Amino acid sequence: MRYVYLATFFIAVLTVSILGFRGSISTRTPIELIPDMDHQAKYKPQAPSLFFADGRADRPLPAGVVAYGRGDEKPDAGFLRSDDALYLGKNPDGSWVSGFPKSVTVDARFMARGQGRYEIYCTPCHGALGDGNGITKQYGMGATPSYHDDRLRQMADGEIYNTITNGKGNMLSYADKLSPEDRWAVIAYVRALQRAENGTAEDVPPSHKSELGLK
Repeated sequence: MRYVYLATFFIAVLTVSILGFRGSISTRTPIELIPDMDHQAKYKPQAPSLFFADGRADRPLPAGVVAYGRGDEKPDAGFLRSDDALYLGKNPDGSWVSGFPKSVTVDARFMARGQGRYEIYCTPCHGALGDGNGITKQYGMGATPSYHDDRLRQMADGEIYNTITNGKGNMLSYADKLSPEDRWAVIAYVRALQRAENGTAEDVPPSHKSELGLK
């Protein structure tokens, strides 16, 4: 029994030595058993930095970076928009945009951008051909729709934009990964996949029909 008393006394002394008496003031940094990453090495806005030659912690944005929290992502974010078609996929009367906003130029470069973004963010679920046979299907996700269904082929471009922006069903929002312009580029590439899947000889321009042996 004596050893129990001695062990208890030793534990009490050790605890008080480490933690101190209740209400006592100490200038030493308190011991945190579970810090939860409360204290991290970081720079505050406009703080100096000895790492960079110009002494500034704030750095220029890399090319192609997608800004976060601009307000483009949600209609109620208080962001002053001059182009609802571009940022919301809607017309002034609230209906979905059919086609692409006037501020978007659909050219070869725009299509290439859409293909690149699609392959990164969409292919895992929707597949390279847009038929819903992405890699996730092999792991049990069997509900991914095909872009070649009539429902999605006839869906307004603005509604597809809204789905990319806000998500739908199992699909989460991609607003933090794709800028508004990139979302429209992805839609342009999706439309190209749909056109390729359902295309006919009549869709081939006359200048290229000879390459395919068509008259």
